[in-house]
Amino acid sequence: MMMPVRCFSCGRVIITDYIRFQENVEKIRREKNREPTSDEIDQIFSDLGVNRYCCRRMIISHVDLIDDVIGFD
Repeated sequence: MMMPVRCFSCGRVIITDYIRFQENVEKIRREKNREPTSDEIDQIFSDLGVNRYCCRRMIISHVDLIDDVIGFD
């Protein structure tokens, strides 16, 4: 569904980091025509200041299903 505003484990606000993470991943996809490597993803998280594994898990494992669900309204 929609990305949670806070991390479930530690309570840190992660929605702004999620948006910037998505922008950086899309930038790599556009410029290099490939999926980002694990090293690039790690670097994006480091640049954003997302150091806790729980917050990284929330961002990287999120699947945006709102566009699929909105059709059932």
